[in-house]
Amino acid sequence: MRGRRSLPHLPSRPAWRCQSCGIAWPCSAAKLRLLAEYRRDRVALLVYLATLQAEAGEQLAGLDPARLTDRFISWARARG
Repeated sequence: MRGRRSLPHLPSRPAWRCQSCGIAWPCSAAKLRLLAEYRRDRVALLVYLATLQAEAGEQLAGLDPARLTDRFISWARARG
């Protein structure tokens, strides 16, 4: 029997749920992947996430914008 391939931790639009684990995207696995991918360019990560937040804001019109900011941007800001 072949092993089951898991889906990548990417957003499923327009619900903005993780394709792999089904929780609100970005999930923990997606956050870790993004932090690693953009480890040398935090500004580029924040620009990318802001772009996705804007798209999600249009598709998830009922959500509070502050919650979207927490979900998409706040976790990625540099600590310090």
